[in-house]
Amino acid sequence: MDGILLVKKEAGMTSHDVVDHLRRILHMKKIGHTGTLDPEATGVLMVLVGKACKALPYLGMQDKRYVATMELGYSTETEDIWGAKVAEQAILPIADFAGLLKRFVGRQQQIPPMYSSIKVNGRKLYEYARKGEYVERKPRDIEIFDIKMLDENKLCFEVACSSGTYIRTLCTDIAAASGNLGVMSSLVRTAIGPFTLDMCATLDEIKAGRFTLHSLLKALSHYEILQRPMDRDVLNGRRIVLDTTADEVLIADGDLAVAIYQRESGNQFRCVRGLW
Repeated sequence: MDGILLVKKEAGMTSHDVVDHLRRILHMKKIGHTGTLDPEATGVLMVLVGKACKALPYLGMQDKRYVATMELGYSTETEDIWGAKVAEQAILPIADFAGLLKRFVGRQQQIPPMYSSIKVNGRKLYEYARKGEYVERKPRDIEIFDIKMLDENKLCFEVACSSGTYIRTLCTDIAAASGNLGVMSSLVRTAIGPFTLDMCATLDEIKAGRFTLHSLLKALSHYEILQRPMDRDVLNGRRIVLDTTADEVLIADGDLAVAIYQRESGNQFRCVRGLW
């Protein structure tokens, strides 16, 4: 069994919990996920099964889409409603929530939260945070492609963003821009790259055999795809000559993702990952 399994993650589970359940359900060890979802968040979790795990390093940077809500009046350690409160403040009314959101469209820098899985000096930030240790975090480049209001009263919005964007932090930044303290109160990931929530199966459905394995070729559609027969050069990871302007391409043979090649010099490309 090889391919992409799209799981509709439920609240109260870590992404690692989902993988553990799937290993027992599918009786397989070679399973991994891309794009961790917080325990209380729900929605699309992309899971790699079998040989598809080879593509893990090349799937983490896909764009994502979320629906989130936020609450005003306080801040927490985790930047969401499930963390311990650290400050409170009277709420200032937001006159134009839709207009406020639009101010966040575009490229920008974001400081990741202390409660995150980013590693600093070999340890995850949340490991420092749980011990009460503060770590200086460097701002990271992100991009908000689109953001729109869904419900002004509930402070609910939809956002399309680059990989690495923390919606918890976005909520606190939106609140701060209105003169408020604020936290994220719910989060649903509705899409990763070409995969959407309506394509996902719950763990119960997967256990009952009601799921679809999607092709690795579709998951890697953010690469330029070049069709080429699986000759000995490609199968053995040898350097090949390609006529393309892209610096990194996916070699495919029909519906089979074969290898990722990277420009070395001129039109000569080297294999950086075999996928077959």
